[in-house]
Amino acid sequence: MPDPTGSGRIDDDGTFEEQRERVDYPMRRLFDEYGRANAAPLSLGLLASLVAHTIALLPPIVLGVAVDAVFLAEQPYELPLIPGAIIPETRGGQFWFSAALVAGAFLLSSTFSWIKGRGLNVFAQRVQHEVRTDTYAAMQRLDLDFFANKQTGELMSILNNDVNRLEQFLNGGLNIATQLVVTVGGIAVVLLYLNLQLGVIALVTVPIIALFTHLFVQRIQPLYAEVRSTVGRMNSRLENNLAGIDVIKVSNTENFEAERVTDSSREYYDTNMEAVRTRIKFFPGLQLTAGVGFVLTFVVGGIWVFSGPPGVLSGSLSVGTFVTFVFLGQRLVWPMAQFGQLINLYQRAEASAERVFGLMDEPSHLSTDDDVPDLELTRGRVEYDDVSFSYDGEADDEPVIEGIDFTVDAGETLALVGPTGAGKSTVLKLLPRLYDVSESTDSDGSSPECTEGDGGDSGAVRIDGQDVREVDPGSLRRAIGYVGQETFLFFGSVADNIRYGSFDADREDVIEAAKAARAHEFITDLEDGYDTDVGERGVKLSGGQRQRIGIARVLLQDPEILILDEATSDVDTETELQIQKQLDRLAADRTVLAIAHRLSTIKDADEILVLEDGRIVERGTHGELVEADGLYAKLWGVQAGQIEDALGARSDEGRSEVGRP
Repeated sequence: MPDPTGSGRIDDDGTFEEQRERVDYPMRRLFDEYGRANAAPLSLGLLASLVAHTIALLPPIVLGVAVDAVFLAEQPYELPLIPGAIIPETRGGQFWFSAALVAGAFLLSSTFSWIKGRGLNVFAQRVQHEVRTDTYAAMQRLDLDFFANKQTGELMSILNNDVNRLEQFLNGGLNIATQLVVTVGGIAVVLLYLNLQLGVIALVTVPIIALFTHLFVQRIQPLYAEVRSTVGRMNSRLENNLAGIDVIKVSNTENFEAERVTDSSREYYDTNMEAVRTRIKFFPGLQLTAGVGFVLTFVVGGIWVFSGPPGVLSGSLSVGTFVTFVFLGQRLVWPMAQFGQLINLYQRAEASAERVFGLMDEPSHLSTDDDVPDLELTRGRVEYDDVSFSYDGEADDEPVIEGIDFTVDAGETLALVGPTGAGKSTVLKLLPRLYDVSESTDSDGSSPECTEGDGGDSGAVRIDGQDVREVDPGSLRRAIGYVGQETFLFFGSVADNIRYGSFDADREDVIEAAKAARAHEFITDLEDGYDTDVGERGVKLSGGQRQRIGIARVLLQDPEILILDEATSDVDTETELQIQKQLDRLAADRTVLAIAHRLSTIKDADEILVLEDGRIVERGTHGELVEADGLYAKLWGVQAGQIEDALGARSDEGRSEVGRP
């Protein structure tokens, strides 16, 4: 398949191998952390399952005794744990007594089976809910760097498919496990009690099944882990393509993307089929082995009844005992075959638990102590003190920004300009801690010691003298309003999206915020006005409309510090001027940090920083920077209509370079 990037690799699959390797004993942890908290329904379900399966063993025993005592009259009517005083003396009475015992056993078994189902289902559903919500909560605490390296489909696969696998095991798997313990263990006890020699023959296949199961586990465990990874990669591919369907269509790459989906699906198919081939070899073999044990029991027992003990066997075997062996032996086949299903469910659940806990344990670079104080906002003064940042988290790595140093006093506006990729957005994302300032390291790899609040050798970001890393993130972000280049709208109504983050705001406040953002007019023209559904990610609205709703959202939040990252990039010039007037009013008594490619929107800023390659190369007011005739002056000249002069200057520079030796 061609690689349009020329990189030799289509994309990073974003798998969770590193996270999975950090998880030890995932199933034990599942029961330790979530089983204990839901012990009541689990105990009820297991106890009811134990009783139900134990009672289910009674009918074959009663039938065997009835055959010998009632029909053949060869032995007295005796049942374990049943007092002789309540057993009728006549054969007719014993017959109806046997029928009543069998009917009662089925009734009680069914009743306890219902209790078992309720208990285990409640337990499984509660754990499923708690694991999913805890995993999502843990994921939300991670920094943006994690999400940049993981695909959405992979995360969705963990939160949905893998968590559901756990529920399947906790419900069906625990039921099978209880049935195996009670049925196989109970039948073994009964058979050995009735006839030790024939009981050993009936159970001779159990060690063989145990060996088969061990080999199956060794083979299937890595296969299931790979299946879960391929599911995540396939989901990522599908989610990515659905989100970018408009780009696919306008780029005429439907066939290319169809091939990529086919390759992802084929990878899943091949990996899953390898696991399927292993399963379909194991299950029939297991069933055949259990069947061999049953046939062997039937043949040896039948010969014993007809002709006496065969071979080295000794003693007698009554018809009733033989009938009990036949019925219980038949019941032994199915649970033994289900043993493979239990192992299958367990291995799949273990692979899923590794991924779930791997995501849950993912460390966040945005570390914060639990007892940190709230941000005490007094003036709104923002300070960047020699700040550096790299996506690998260490200042010694290749920095995205380096040596950023500035101060914005309360009520002032600071603007950042520069070429695309200069690091402007990254600088501002450090303020609400979407990223953290990189930690510098000493030569030995350890973090240098620093006094409280100094932020270490790679600098600090402060608000009113408080390092943003040393205050509660919630209080920090409540003080900051952020309008980005791309406004994300949630599925729901226009009003719900404006109210997002200010959920207690009434309708009048929503409308006022929309008017201030110059969004009210187009909203009222929509089919249902403020109650119009915007579609997934706001696809029913234009980019400019989405951006105005995003601005209205922040206006409604009324933050003390405002970040505008090209907040009007998707609106026309006339609308931009109208919105800018409202933003200027909003910024009058607030600290504002703004990024703009349209320099006309920030020329009145109190200070303008010019960034290039992650560093500040110029600073000053608009007039000072134009007079300095540097990078800002060239950018302003281009936007002010001096494009030809700028291009001519660049051509002269190019000729000068060519003429150099």
